[in-house]
Amino acid sequence: MARQRPSTVPNVGTVLVVGHLRSRIMSIVTRLYLARARKKGFDLSKMAFFPDSALLPLRRDGLDPVPELGRTREREPISKLPVPFGMNVWLVTGHAEAKAVLSNAKDFSNDFTNLVGTAGADDEQNPGGLGFADPPVHTRLRKLLTPEFTMRRLGRLKPGIDAIVREQLDAMDKADGPVDLVEHFALPIPSLVICELLGVPYEDREEFQHLSVARFDLFGGAGASLGAISESLSYLQGVVRRQREEPGDGLLGMIIKEHGDEVDDRELAGLADGVLTGGFETTASMLALGALMLLRDPEAFARVRDDDEAVSGIVEELLRYLTVVQVAFPRFARTDVEVAGTRIAAGDVVIVSLSGADRDPALGSGIERFDSVREPTPHLAFGYGVHRCIGAELARMELRAAYPALVRRFPGMRLHVPPEELEFRKSSIVYGVESLPVVLR
Repeated sequence: MARQRPSTVPNVGTVLVVGHLRSRIMSIVTRLYLARARKKGFDLSKMAFFPDSALLPLRRDGLDPVPELGRTREREPISKLPVPFGMNVWLVTGHAEAKAVLSNAKDFSNDFTNLVGTAGADDEQNPGGLGFADPPVHTRLRKLLTPEFTMRRLGRLKPGIDAIVREQLDAMDKADGPVDLVEHFALPIPSLVICELLGVPYEDREEFQHLSVARFDLFGGAGASLGAISESLSYLQGVVRRQREEPGDGLLGMIIKEHGDEVDDRELAGLADGVLTGGFETTASMLALGALMLLRDPEAFARVRDDDEAVSGIVEELLRYLTVVQVAFPRFARTDVEVAGTRIAAGDVVIVSLSGADRDPALGSGIERFDSVREPTPHLAFGYGVHRCIGAELARMELRAAYPALVRRFPGMRLHVPPEELEFRKSSIVYGVESLPVVLR
């Protein structure tokens, strides 16, 4: 039986969906399928989510996409996925083709109503934020956030990030026996950093961490996922109301100070929810898998430990190689459109495999391997185009701070179990390892 984790640290077991889909983006696709199924009158209680063949872009062999994904890219960089309900779903695996889709906000839509229909897009369940909005709404909302994610504004967080990392390492240093890097390193750091960014009061941080986990839980199916969205938005609207009364120096307080009533509480809570869902699990997965990669590559480990100038390039290579967000938000064709010679009809769904695109040989020789001295490549780990992750620089700050601090504090760190015993997520939109037990000395 798995041991219980402290309540103040997110329990990674609660975010695992056994055998199929997990994470927020997959709940999006689930909602789409449920909506289509209702229209066709199927008995939802008796339906499987997807045929196994449709999960190709979510499967991995350890840290690598399964070879079949690469063969699909070589044969047909835009191909149809075999899915039920008479839907046309296209899988994009080529790097150039992925950029063409992700940069085309004119012909492809991200709007939430594509997922559930206008009747289903009620205020309590619509998460709002950037990921589910099209221009011009997306443009206006992104302009509100952009000043808060400039390097100048983010610079104020660096002392706090360094302190958070140091506190986690101090706690690990006091532990007797092996330490789980997922539990004690990868999960707490981004959760606490987002608290700092948003300006969440210290006394609310345990509740915030609980919501960080529940936001990604699909155990209860699409209905439970929508319930988690409602709970998260309700909590964040309370945070916004308190910030409205007494604006602080965090992101929410700064937007309120600068824009006042130009942005209402609902929109501001949606933006905060987007920051939470975009920056928590993704960064946690990168911290854990990146640490595993450094343990597997002694040369990279030594360079991160000894060479400050090498850290930035290694972080970029880790981002490309791992590409923990395996597929982008689904796109919906507004009109008939042609991409790289493939005709996509209006209403078709397009899934972009970011992990497939980031292993495209067009990026350079040996791209299937991790190379700690590779020059940075134009990877898609943060997406591309108008929906590129606005928190990319914050994520980089966290990784550049955490990796060197970890290996310098514990230069003799090693895995406590054989690599083949590590358990990775199955068919997960945000790829990760469930635990990473290490011996620190």
